[in-house]
Amino acid sequence: MYANWGTRVGAYLIDMVALWAILLLSLPFADDNGNPSAISVVIILIGLAVAVYNRWYLTGKTGRSWGKKALGISLVAEATGQPIGVGKAFLRDIVHIVDGLPCYIGYLFPIWDEKRQTLADKILSTVVVKG
Repeated sequence: MYANWGTRVGAYLIDMVALWAILLLSLPFADDNGNPSAISVVIILIGLAVAVYNRWYLTGKTGRSWGKKALGISLVAEATGQPIGVGKAFLRDIVHIVDGLPCYIGYLFPIWDEKRQTLADKILSTVVVKG
């Protein structure tokens, strides 16, 4: 069974909360002009590493980012039902640019699409399923 749009959005928001929480920690270390200090740059790099691990490594290897795991959904290859691999998870995030053209309509496709796919999912033959 394919994951519904609301669950997919919820998983994404959980993933972003983890990233933003780390990035917000860097703010107190900026100088009075808002320029980052060495400490804030390190914190930002840690945040980016966490995002790469969560969005590409975990999703690619297991089909589940932290958000997907929390909401009980997985990203898999449509043909095999297996996780898509790190490279394809990265590529999927890049191809999501297509979902934003025009007016972010591609992100809404899962609302009415039979397989609940975004345009990026259709291009890369991936699906998000319950479980």
